[in-house]
Amino acid sequence: MTTLGEKLAAAPLGHATAYPDTYDAALLFPLPRAPQRAELGIGAELPFDGADVWTAYEHTWLDLTGKPVVAMLSLTVPATSPAIVESKSVKLYLGSFAQSSFADGGDVAARVERDLSAATGAPVAVALVPQRAFREARIAQPAGESIDRIEATIDRYDVAPAFLRASGDEVRETLRTDLFRSLCPVTGQPDYASLSIGYAGPRIDRAGLLRYVVSYRLHAGFHEHCVERIFTDLVERCQCRELTIEARFTRRGGLDINPFRTNAGVPVPANVRTPRQ
Repeated sequence: MTTLGEKLAAAPLGHATAYPDTYDAALLFPLPRAPQRAELGIGAELPFDGADVWTAYEHTWLDLTGKPVVAMLSLTVPATSPAIVESKSVKLYLGSFAQSSFADGGDVAARVERDLSAATGAPVAVALVPQRAFREARIAQPAGESIDRIEATIDRYDVAPAFLRASGDEVRETLRTDLFRSLCPVTGQPDYASLSIGYAGPRIDRAGLLRYVVSYRLHAGFHEHCVERIFTDLVERCQCRELTIEARFTRRGGLDINPFRTNAGVPVPANVRTPRQ
């Protein structure tokens, strides 16, 4: 059986690659979710619902007259999909539309939806934002009360779940931080995110939560896996009865990836861009 490490060694990420500009669905490189979830004790029955919401800001193709068209894409991959798609392969795939002609945006969206659904093994929803609608794009902060100004001594930059603790009567609140950073497990490049954490359960110690979030600073992990690890740690350590986490990562290469996980029956939120994105 091929390991995740062997799979990644064959991926485009971290390697010099050509940048084709003629449509090619074979450029998409799926990676199974199961191996990293197994590390967290997550099996076939997921402890959460949700999705990974991608935004592609730099999509372009040719119309039937040869004139370039530009648009943004919102891609929603369900958390139940057997696979994610390696991010550089998505960039290469979307870039391959540049010199190919399509009848209209609907044709483009349908192609992307079909190809990503095949790669991930689950239905992927694709929404295309045409150039005329760019001015309508909304910018908003993630929900929650910021914990970033809490006084806390920070001395750990490897993941430290022991910082998490909760006590007392049940509360329901949403907390937010802009201080999350992790590293790409292949290239070592930094990934920055804003986190929104809504929960019902014993009150979480905010200084401990802040120290825990910052402890990812030198951790190598994919966006999706980091969020699922945070989810499982909070449920286990803080006895959250309900938990919803949204992570809004800053873009790299024209793409942002925004994992959303919940056990509270909350729908996937609208893909609203944050000030950092």
